[in-house]
Amino acid sequence: MVITDKVYIPPDEELTVQELNVSYPVLQAASFYVGKACEDHNNEFVLCRREENNPVKCVSEGRAVTACALQFFQKLKKNCRDEFVQYYNCLDKSSGTSAFAPCRKTQAVLDKCVLDKLNVERPPYGYFCEVKVHDTKRPKPVQELPEYKDPIPSLPKDAPAPPARFNSRWMWMS
Repeated sequence: MVITDKVYIPPDEELTVQELNVSYPVLQAASFYVGKACEDHNNEFVLCRREENNPVKCVSEGRAVTACALQFFQKLKKNCRDEFVQYYNCLDKSSGTSAFAPCRKTQAVLDKCVLDKLNVERPPYGYFCEVKVHDTKRPKPVQELPEYKDPIPSLPKDAPAPPARFNSRWMWMS
């Protein structure tokens, strides 16, 4: 990709953020809770990406999503570590496809712990597919539309209008 010197590239300090170093079973086991706990931050980030169409303008929103997820994992580790370890081990080892069905009992124990200690309720099936309206404090970006120039010139107003060669087309409309 070729860019010019007018394109702003943020410095490394602005882009550096503490990453989540978790495996797939851990992320899969916590996905519903993280999605629910960090829903506002994530919706703000997605809205920014859709509206701005420039990832550089949404770096701070992305950092907020990562920080929220990291904070949630720290709380989860502090409050519900044993239940969570049982659940993600069940997801990892019970089936070859990491299916949720064999682990419903350990999921229920984890759901209760997360609800009681972190006040995050596991969302129902299909919750993240529902349409939601997100209220943001960020101003809506101004869209600059290109100036439209008609590629086909129009006829002059005083041009002659000869009668149709093969009768009127309105004959076929009725």
